[in-house]
Amino acid sequence: MNVSFFRTAQELIVGTGALSRLEEKVRELGANTVLVITDRGVRQVGLTAVVEAPLRRAGLAVDVFDDVMPEPPFENLLDLLGKAKGKAYDLVIGIGGGSAMDIAKVLAVLLTNGDTDVYDMIGIERVNRPGIPFILIPTTAGTGSEVTYNAIFTDTRDQVKKGIVSKHLLPKVAIVDPALTLSLPPAVTAATGMDALVHAVESYTALRASDLTDGIALHAIRLISRHLRTAVHNGQNLEARENMAVGSLMAGISLANAGVGAVHALAYPLGGRFKVPHGVANSLLLPYVMRYNVVADLPKFAEVARAMGEPVEGLSLRDAAERTVQALARLARDIGIPSSLKDVGVTERDIPSLAEEAGKIDRLLNNNPRRLTLQDIEDIYRAAYAGA
Repeated sequence: MNVSFFRTAQELIVGTGALSRLEEKVRELGANTVLVITDRGVRQVGLTAVVEAPLRRAGLAVDVFDDVMPEPPFENLLDLLGKAKGKAYDLVIGIGGGSAMDIAKVLAVLLTNGDTDVYDMIGIERVNRPGIPFILIPTTAGTGSEVTYNAIFTDTRDQVKKGIVSKHLLPKVAIVDPALTLSLPPAVTAATGMDALVHAVESYTALRASDLTDGIALHAIRLISRHLRTAVHNGQNLEARENMAVGSLMAGISLANAGVGAVHALAYPLGGRFKVPHGVANSLLLPYVMRYNVVADLPKFAEVARAMGEPVEGLSLRDAAERTVQALARLARDIGIPSSLKDVGVTERDIPSLAEEAGKIDRLLNNNPRRLTLQDIEDIYRAAYAGA
């Protein structure tokens, strides 16, 4: 057995109505002045008010920054840091999707690492000191950011997505309340739900996977693959939303500890250069990368197919494993995910440079179950461009 490690949020509160525990947890942390980080969409549908109201009733000072951008560039983070500096915040709450939660994490850290250039934090464990306490509250069932110790931003200097990875980016408390996802529109439900499925599948088949993460990832695959269609097409179905919320959380825990691979590596250039939402980029590329990866670990891919409810009994190991690729492509198609790079604005002449950018992301490619050359990456992009 290889040595493995396991990290997650200090405390997880999960289930419909979990948000009612927020005031209690804020009091336990001894907070007096709270900064809430969100985006305008989350605020406009009233979800931020649900967080603000009990804190204000309790006599706490609360500021709300709703300036988070989708797929945020570092400049967005630094703008918010400029607004927060000089104020005596002792707690940050991030509520929203991955973008809001990632900014909340790093902003909390920057408030106590003021002498550090954020660009010097890019990479693994390059944050010097912990930040002020923070609580994360997802409003999508997808990114798993509430339990991961990484934050992803677009570096506009080269239009590439880059990650800050540090144990200091794990929250004191993560509150996962499925009721907060009921207002998600179908397209966002689809993209974020498939993003969670990518996390589960990639972390289950990753080279750093362990016995600890395998069971978590497999159950996440079961929950997401069996409830995502309903959540997309009947968004008020609370049972589907609950299962998606738990599945996303479990996928995030597995991702945080086993890591992901080539799907994410190939998706990052799409987000950086073409502004393709992260969940869409991951979802589009998933079947094509899995088709390449499947021969590297037939038993595990056969288990993925079984977890997705595919009828694999009596099939050869190879045929059972390949059912995974078919099932993933069918699920993506059923919920309206684009199936070709042409659908997101990529041209054939873009492929070599995309492959070159993806080929530099060693942190992810080195965790992929099958080694990829630059030509392999280009071939996967070409297959995804053709939609074949």
